[in-house]
Amino acid sequence: MRLSTLTSRLALGTLLCASAGLAQTAPASSAPATTAAPATTAAPAQTAPAARAGTPASGATSRVASAVAVTVSKAVSGQIVGCPAGLKVSAQAVCLYSKQAAAAVRPAVRGALGSLVLGDWKTSGQASSLLVRAGAGGPLGAYVLLSPVAAQETLLVVDAASAPAASAKPAAPAGVVKGQPYLLGRDLTGVVNVVSLGGGKFRLNVAGETALTVTAGQKTAVRAGGNVELPLTPVTDGKNLIFPVAGLRALGCTVSDNAGGLTIACGPDSVGVKPILF
Repeated sequence: MRLSTLTSRLALGTLLCASAGLAQTAPASSAPATTAAPATTAAPAQTAPAARAGTPASGATSRVASAVAVTVSKAVSGQIVGCPAGLKVSAQAVCLYSKQAAAAVRPAVRGALGSLVLGDWKTSGQASSLLVRAGAGGPLGAYVLLSPVAAQETLLVVDAASAPAASAKPAAPAGVVKGQPYLLGRDLTGVVNVVSLGGGKFRLNVAGETALTVTAGQKTAVRAGGNVELPLTPVTDGKNLIFPVAGLRALGCTVSDNAGGLTIACGPDSVGVKPILF
């Protein structure tokens, strides 16, 4: 089948959406259409193969994407073709054409990649996507896109991917005890009214109870002219009160576990919260 015919028959809309969502690298580039030739012996997906299937590998092709492409090609008797120009994939992408139905291609690819697969195929419309590790037990390294061309024809795209950067954990404010649960003052809305008095002081009001005034960095709180010793020190990030869950008992509140975190009950009112662990 000529590539022009292949492209015209492809369910391109769904594959475009999938590739746009998964691509992590440079803008799309289209490889020139070439006469497809069968792929040769595949190397294991953990190794970097040399150029295969009659088309020289692009200098931009990543080792991981190239290795995965060789494994996939072997599994589905794929032929390398020029990637359709409309696909939003990177210069590292390898496009393969298989004379097999998509329903047969999906389990064949997943089985060939084995433990390198992250999860199962995700399907959106006619397109499917599969995430692949860079190596055994390693991070995300590539993905495979699949879309049926006809009843017994499938187009696959193998492209490099980058693992999402881990969210930076906020620095623990001075004075917190690691491993102990804390709450922001605003987490208590509905059961405790927290008012900033400036200078690191906060007033905490619970209906039916005498207000408690706490100071960031001090265990000793003040209630109606008397002192109350808190089990842990309240702190602040310069704006918010960061209050130890253990200190809620000084406000007459009770704490219980729930499926999503904690339930804080103060008098007749309660609220579900997720505590902060530094």
